[in-house]
Amino acid sequence: MNIYREIILDLYRNPLNFGSIANADVVLSETNQLCGDTLNLFFKFKNNKIDLIKFNGEGCAISIASASILTEMLKNKFKNELSTITSQNILDELGINPGPTRFRCATLGLEALKKII
Repeated sequence: MNIYREIILDLYRNPLNFGSIANADVVLSETNQLCGDTLNLFFKFKNNKIDLIKFNGEGCAISIASASILTEMLKNKFKNELSTITSQNILDELGINPGPTRFRCATLGLEALKKII
């Protein structure tokens, strides 16, 4: 279990794909009203395939780490493949059960993604 905590903390401190895309084709935003976490996803598509993806925002270690994981999972996916990503996929990659109070933190990026599906 400690290794998963280390992975989450590392992705929180050094998130993959963190930033923004100035000329993004799609920008999706989501806020967790319970704790105040915010997340923005930026997409650049080429031939209906994700060519570039970034995210930014502020939140707890779980929300930032899961957004980092989500963006890695989405790289090079076609638009019609986006709906195949589930909350269980993200939780499996996080390696933890966040419980009911932190579930929304872990799936905030996925909630934003649902707006494009």
